[in-house]
Amino acid sequence: MIAKEFFSVESPWIFAEHFSLEENPVQWLSGIGAAIAWAIGIFPQAKRDRPAGCHIGKDAFIHESVQLPPVCVIDGPAYIGEGTTIRPFAYIRGNAIIGKNCLVGNSCELKNSILLDGVQIPHFNYVGDSVLGNFVHLGAGVILANLRLDKMEITARYGEKRIPTGLRKMGAIVGDYSEISCNSVINPGTILPKKSMIFGGIARKMGEFR
Repeated sequence: MIAKEFFSVESPWIFAEHFSLEENPVQWLSGIGAAIAWAIGIFPQAKRDRPAGCHIGKDAFIHESVQLPPVCVIDGPAYIGEGTTIRPFAYIRGNAIIGKNCLVGNSCELKNSILLDGVQIPHFNYVGDSVLGNFVHLGAGVILANLRLDKMEITARYGEKRIPTGLRKMGAIVGDYSEISCNSVINPGTILPKKSMIFGGIARKMGEFR
């Protein structure tokens, strides 16, 4: 299982030295903090007006084109790319990379995760310890759970393979162009290939419907 099976990235990708498409994407989760620290060190933060009710902590790079709401919390470390929209009451905390033209919607929480370009998490979503590919869309109320009930190590499943992660917290790896329907709860360690669709408890690839 390697990242290029799930994601494509524009070339050159600014994080290419930190996240290899030739490695297991689960490994990306442990490198988010270092990648953000590197980006903050090389990209100057443009001065901009910030809404009084939008709390932004230290170690947060926010592109000058990002739309910020009247009320939100961005604790950082965080990197938020060009053209992204943050809506009211979003809570972004602890190592979050958000790519270009994404949407982090009202009352969504994002933690130790990577959103590649064009991702939409628009309403009441929780994304923890996960990697979401380009143009992934979560319906309202989708939860990417990242902790087993017994709090033991998470074992990911990919096809017939069981993959030890060494992680106590891991959400999902979701391939490009996947769709997850409203109010779905995705179990810890879930691996979804490109163009997956989750609805009514059934996962299929796009194009398989008749």
